[in-house]
Amino acid sequence: MAGLAFGWSPDAFWAATPAELGALVRALAGEEGPVADAGDLRRLMEAFPDG
Repeated sequence: MAGLAFGWSPDAFWAATPAELGALVRALAGEEGPVADAGDLRRLMEAFPDG
């Protein structure tokens, strides 16, 4: 189902976390989630400097 709904390959599906899959399902259902802001992005970039 994820392949059809999201265009995922089998490898992408098996590499995804349950939270990632759940977020996509909620987005398709129209449920709103928390919105990231510039501070969130900055903290993530500091925590995961890949580049």
